[in-house]
Amino acid sequence: MKTQSIPSLTPEPIVQDRVIANFPKRPRDSHKGMFGSVAVIGGASGMIGAPLLAARAALKLGAGCVHVGLLAGNAPGVDPLQPELMLHRAHDILSSTPFALSLSKGNSVIAIGCGLERDMAAQKLLHDALNCDAALVLDADALNILAQRPDLCALLLARKAATVLTPHPGEAARLLACEIGEVQADRVAAVHQLAQKFACSVVLKGASSLCATRNGKLFVNQTGNPGMSSAGMGDVLAGMIAAFIAQGMTADDALLLAVHLHGAAGDALAEQQATIGMTATEVTEWARWLLNRHVILRAS
Repeated sequence: MKTQSIPSLTPEPIVQDRVIANFPKRPRDSHKGMFGSVAVIGGASGMIGAPLLAARAALKLGAGCVHVGLLAGNAPGVDPLQPELMLHRAHDILSSTPFALSLSKGNSVIAIGCGLERDMAAQKLLHDALNCDAALVLDADALNILAQRPDLCALLLARKAATVLTPHPGEAARLLACEIGEVQADRVAAVHQLAQKFACSVVLKGASSLCATRNGKLFVNQTGNPGMSSAGMGDVLAGMIAAFIAQGMTADDALLLAVHLHGAAGDALAEQQATIGMTATEVTEWARWLLNRHVILRAS
């Protein structure tokens, strides 16, 4: 499939005040169950860090509870840097009592793909996630599996719950059955076609990331910098999107806020002369700080 140029579509800039305004206020009498549960699934051998980065981001951006399903046989039972995370074997997570309870409440989100790989075990996990009633954030190898499994694409299209796709240009090209050069030559057309083909909210990552909402609106992000070209940045973004959906935002609003805030956190680090060697962990910390500052300013 070649991307088809759509000259009539001009993306709107993501406006900070507008996307922050959609972040829900927390009542004084709050408890963790009100802010949803996120399950991050991935972490094949050698890639355990990817889902942990996503899960830490989900926790620090406000999700009430965060579970992590890890594929690797030697996966840890606890994250010593973030012991609040609940770690499971990947194939047990969706049937675990805590996550099953959150599913019954309707405020659960699954982020799948970070370090997932593409073998049959990974494909079975994606199949099960697509059949789940939770909102989905599909990243990395979940997208690569979709590109090679038309039957799973059909399951995606049949879903009623919200889904967000987070491809970089290579993953977008595989999903559209075209070359990376075609995607990059007309990124607006590519993100529009992805949203239409899969009936999802989509971010096409890269410089000036493009977002397509499920109702067909296009947005361009104006935050971010070259320092963010390092491992784990996409995992953090996936976790942020999942956290915002879990807290009650629509998938479209969660996507726009997460993309903008993710880049803004990178810009804040760049202002500290930390462009070279910037890490995804640092972006998570700055994103949390910026979100809280925005919430305080909104209330004042």
